[in-house]
Amino acid sequence: MKRGLLLLMSTAAGLTVAGNYFAQPLLDLIGRELGLGPTLAALTVTAAQVGYAVGLILLVPLGDLVDRRRLTVALYAATSVFLLVSATAGSGTMLLAGTALAAVTSVGAQVVVPFAAALADPAERGKVVGTVMTGLLLGVLLARTASGALSELGGWRTVYWVHAALMALMAVLLHVFLPRIAADGPRLSYPRLLRSTMAMFRDEPLLRWRAGICALSLASFTSLWTALTFLLARSPYGWSESSIGLFGLVGVVGALTATVAGRLADRGRAQAVTGVGTVLLVLSWPAIAAGAGSLGWLIAGVLLLDLAHQAVVNSSQNVLYALRPEVRNRINSAFMTAFFVGGAAGSALTSVVWARGGWTAVCAVGAALSAGTGVLWVLERLTLARTPKAPQAPAVATTAC
Repeated sequence: MKRGLLLLMSTAAGLTVAGNYFAQPLLDLIGRELGLGPTLAALTVTAAQVGYAVGLILLVPLGDLVDRRRLTVALYAATSVFLLVSATAGSGTMLLAGTALAAVTSVGAQVVVPFAAALADPAERGKVVGTVMTGLLLGVLLARTASGALSELGGWRTVYWVHAALMALMAVLLHVFLPRIAADGPRLSYPRLLRSTMAMFRDEPLLRWRAGICALSLASFTSLWTALTFLLARSPYGWSESSIGLFGLVGVVGALTATVAGRLADRGRAQAVTGVGTVLLVLSWPAIAAGAGSLGWLIAGVLLLDLAHQAVVNSSQNVLYALRPEVRNRINSAFMTAFFVGGAAGSALTSVVWARGGWTAVCAVGAALSAGTGVLWVLERLTLARTPKAPQAPAVATTAC
């Protein structure tokens, strides 16, 4: 792939997924202007999560059915329109509707990732996927920081106006520079396409294992970032909201290591990268626990956790995208659905645990979730090593399910 195209796809992935996190530091500000209580204001975050899950299930599989460039451009253009709904919202209902709809179409990022894998030479697929995933994770990590800065310049609506303009620009650039790639598999009706997506879990044992591993990894990751705001706001830190938002920059260093994991996967070391990543996940939590009273330990633990999480996810994607190119979008849809369910479960669990046991309890849960990734990886290796390789069924047999 040309570097310019790879950079464009990475930027596009980061920008579209960032929209699902912009509202988090603005909830109090939005609530005051629209007359919403804390609970109703917080529903904007829930709406984004639910909308994204719906898009993963209903829209991402279409990449195996229609022209991928057309689908990508349509999703980015639609996201721009729905962001304008949020920018002009005069009530909580209108804001929730705009947020949910924009989240549904923001899964364009999950169409871009397998698109990049399809364009890449097999020998460099890991590096390409790692680069696009780096852009995606940077969007997640920097969204809160950018949101806070823009809101201080012109209010919370400025965030949505600027993001809508950027998404419209991305739609134009993707239309101009993305090549056309027709669907590889047979033509299917939309209901059969959705059924075949869910059937991937049954037909691909490796998908089941990797979905479980990465769901636990994301649960561990979100446990940290959900509780981190509470930790930094209290003694001994006592940071302001803007300072807490800037802490997301620490995670950027870990995100930039995704390409390293991808290069190692390209050299046939994907399994080793996953194994080492699961070990580093566990080792990060003692440092994070010590961060309750030490900024140095906290930063070290966060960096190690981000690095390990990226290694686990990128190596898993590299393995999965090599399975069956003709159904790559459906595999990605199934994988990412399980992945983000794990992340949502981790956030919900952390909220309960923090209220009952504070930072120590959160770290114990995070370490347990991380250990679970290692257990599943070992079981995967043992199980698949004993399973004889069956002849690969054609795509038509799978889609008939």
